[in-house]
Amino acid sequence: MCGIAGQYNFIRREPVKPDTIRRMTESIRHRGPDDEGYFFEGAIGLGFRRLSIIDLAGGHQPMSDAEETVWIIFNGEIYNYKELRAELQGKGHQFRTNSDTEVIIHGYKQWGTDVFNHLNGMFGLAIWDVPNQRLVVARDAMGIKLIYYKIDNGKLAFGSEIRPILATQDSKQEVDPIALNLFLRFRYTPSPLTIFQGIRKLAPGTMLVIETGECREKRWYNFTPTPFATPKEDREAARELLELYRGAVKRHLLSDVPVGVLLSGGIDSALLLALMNEQGGPWPAYTIGYGKSFEDDELTDAAETAALLGARHIRVKLDQTEFERSLPEIVECLEEPIATSSIVPMYFVSQRARQDVKVALIGQGPDELFGGYTRHLGVRYGNWWRRLPAGLRSMTGFAVNRLPRNEMLKRGVRSLGNEDRLKRYQDVFSLAPAETIDGLFRDDILPQRNGRELLDYWRDLLPQLEHTDELGGFQLLEIRCSLPDELLMYADKLSMAHSLEVRVPYLDQTVVEYVQRLGANLKVRKGTRKWLHRQVCQSYLSTRIVNRKKRGFASNVVDEWFHSSLNGALREVLLDESSLMFGLLNPKPVRRLLEGHQSGRQDNHKLLFSLVMFEQWLRGARSRQGQLTSAAPKGMHAVHLAS
Repeated sequence: MCGIAGQYNFIRREPVKPDTIRRMTESIRHRGPDDEGYFFEGAIGLGFRRLSIIDLAGGHQPMSDAEETVWIIFNGEIYNYKELRAELQGKGHQFRTNSDTEVIIHGYKQWGTDVFNHLNGMFGLAIWDVPNQRLVVARDAMGIKLIYYKIDNGKLAFGSEIRPILATQDSKQEVDPIALNLFLRFRYTPSPLTIFQGIRKLAPGTMLVIETGECREKRWYNFTPTPFATPKEDREAARELLELYRGAVKRHLLSDVPVGVLLSGGIDSALLLALMNEQGGPWPAYTIGYGKSFEDDELTDAAETAALLGARHIRVKLDQTEFERSLPEIVECLEEPIATSSIVPMYFVSQRARQDVKVALIGQGPDELFGGYTRHLGVRYGNWWRRLPAGLRSMTGFAVNRLPRNEMLKRGVRSLGNEDRLKRYQDVFSLAPAETIDGLFRDDILPQRNGRELLDYWRDLLPQLEHTDELGGFQLLEIRCSLPDELLMYADKLSMAHSLEVRVPYLDQTVVEYVQRLGANLKVRKGTRKWLHRQVCQSYLSTRIVNRKKRGFASNVVDEWFHSSLNGALREVLLDESSLMFGLLNPKPVRRLLEGHQSGRQDNHKLLFSLVMFEQWLRGARSRQGQLTSAAPKGMHAVHLAS
């Protein structure tokens, strides 16, 4: 586990400056405090910071084969590396270390870029192929690890975070208004865009290949879910899923350093802890609590789970004062704005866990895989709504839109009636209608094609949607897009800010690909979400745990803090016309959003939180760079956000 960075001057081939690579690498020291390394060869330079997890003595990078024909820098873990090592040894490959990094090198020599389809794990990596003068930069299939890059004037700069790319430049950065528009719609910036104009992030399961003076982006992961030839019976599916879970957890516990678990009060992390117990223990379990009374949050539930399963429970307490004080620092860690309240507890629980362990498992994934959110109910049963006569739908929609608040219900009525599948999915993800978001911007800021970029990206995934039902198609996009670009992104950034490696066993490739082949009835049945996952939980966990009300990792209490903060400092951010966001946005519609929310007519807290997070991000960017501008469409002047 580490941070990687590099530069390749692939057009003019001028030598890379070692000081540039060292500066890029130093910017992500927090990702790898244990070691550093560099490789320079003319037009290419690679940098590496290491957090030692496996083969503590032999895992130094950049690493090469014995002949020095293939070099690699690699951030992540390959959980099936021992099996691949044995397979490659059978083909005549000889190894010098016990690290998973060397397995990728020999796998590349054996299979080329198809090596990625042999890897079960999480990774962001770069491979320099010396004989072919080819650079390959790739991100894992589930998008657990990140790769950012920028191509400018024949130069490629890349890294595990945005910081290394910014470290190569003296010029001021610009905000991409299209990316900002998408952020305000979805609470995150979808791949391949970032909030910075010109800086992109590799989408999950894609790679850059740079050779013969050209750079092309290609999707290497093309798994297409097809239903099982014989539909799975309930017991059979539960039994097979349990075995996949067991295998995944066993693989994810592979480590030469101490391991813990981030424990909520829900069933997902409880099942994870129970499965970990099959491989050893007792495990340290970390839970965050918040609120005026810490008796009414997840701490009590998690403490009971830990006691029942024999874990050593460590409590972390967070109050509203710390929440407000820490927001700027957390936004700084994220590099891009993300507007979900879970970022605050994730930051603090990672900070505490790192005092004891270097690796922590987390129960992320079952909600997306099995339909654990309210939106999944709408998608699952949306066909019933579309079958209603148009007149009845129109009357019902009119009545719903007149209700005070109930924004989720209004979004559902608006989105689920759309006959275009991809457009319907996009509307389900959206916090507000496109016209509402567009109306927040100053005149002429947005290009005319605004709003189509995400749909264009999704169309590349249409072949993978071919055999999916309505819910399965939505979940495939969720797994390829919102999960990696939001939840996994902030989990990576906020854990690695404290040099903690977070692993997600439920997103093991064997689990994901199996679940994607199951029908909707095994995921959402008679209104019960995560149905099959719950069947597995019931075989392991007490009814007290299984039947608990879902609390969420932070949303209940932290959202309430945000509500109260709208009457204080955060409210002033939205009303102050000198706020930096108003270089791009129009103060009047923002003020109307706030007024509608405070009057009780609307529930706009998610969109308002997004605006506050954007402003916090802008202020941090200004303090770092002195000035930040918005990228204007061709023919327009840039809009200055700071003087």
